[in-house]
Amino acid sequence: MRILALILSAFLVLAGVAPARADGWPPASWSKPFKPYRVVGNIYYVGSEGLSSYLITSSEGHILLDAGMSAEGAKLVERNIVSLGFKLADVKILINTHAHYDHAGGLAQLKADTGARLYASSQDKPALEQGRHFGDNENGLTPFPAVKVDRTVGDGQKLKLGETTLVAYLTPGHTIGGTAWTMSVTEKGRPLNVVFFNSISVAGNALVGNKTYPRIVTDYRATFAKLKTLPCDVFLPAHEEQGDLVAKRQRYLRGDLNAFIDPAEMGRFVAASEAAFNKELARQQGAAK
Repeated sequence: MRILALILSAFLVLAGVAPARADGWPPASWSKPFKPYRVVGNIYYVGSEGLSSYLITSSEGHILLDAGMSAEGAKLVERNIVSLGFKLADVKILINTHAHYDHAGGLAQLKADTGARLYASSQDKPALEQGRHFGDNENGLTPFPAVKVDRTVGDGQKLKLGETTLVAYLTPGHTIGGTAWTMSVTEKGRPLNVVFFNSISVAGNALVGNKTYPRIVTDYRATFAKLKTLPCDVFLPAHEEQGDLVAKRQRYLRGDLNAFIDPAEMGRFVAASEAAFNKELARQQGAAK
């Protein structure tokens, strides 16, 4: 039965469909349509209800961050882009927070449909091009459609398109090449620092005895330290629930025009994530004795 399950999973990946597990994973919200909207400045939310994708627009074309978990997820993102009045052909650059299927599974489809170039960290490039993440994880390899990386980015490197500039910050741990992206916008005359936040949870990673990613603990700790130094007024995570984006959108529609602005939010999230990491590390260390 396990062999049949693996064969079925591989077939679904090739077909561009994210396989569901018997325990109901992934969550239904990850594939549930959600009406797209402008967040702040030239940033638009174009993901599903539970998985974030962001369109950053410019006069010379657009940048798309993350692509859903499958070809189906990519089509959802595409429909959202078009419904906002933008053209898929104007998407010139694809970027990614990290090489897990729920954020990279739709990249191949979006690249094929838009002709955009994919920029990613050199550390996550092998995973993206082989269609599986690296590092020992209790969830297995969680494959996704492989996609060619056209250009690699390093820590602190700027990505410019038209009047828009993003900066890449390597935040490894969750994956070996995870990347947070930052930019500045002006909203009603107010300058704001925006952070497109890469996941920093343990999420099944082996923190003790990880043979394929032996420096994982050191990387997590370096990432926590780095994130504490980044200014952030608008916290835009890879998973909706990490920033309560649905609730913020509802508040905005009720008249709270500052719903997405909270200069202390990312600091609170990083502190809670670091505490959860330390707890899980202690648990795994105790289990290994």
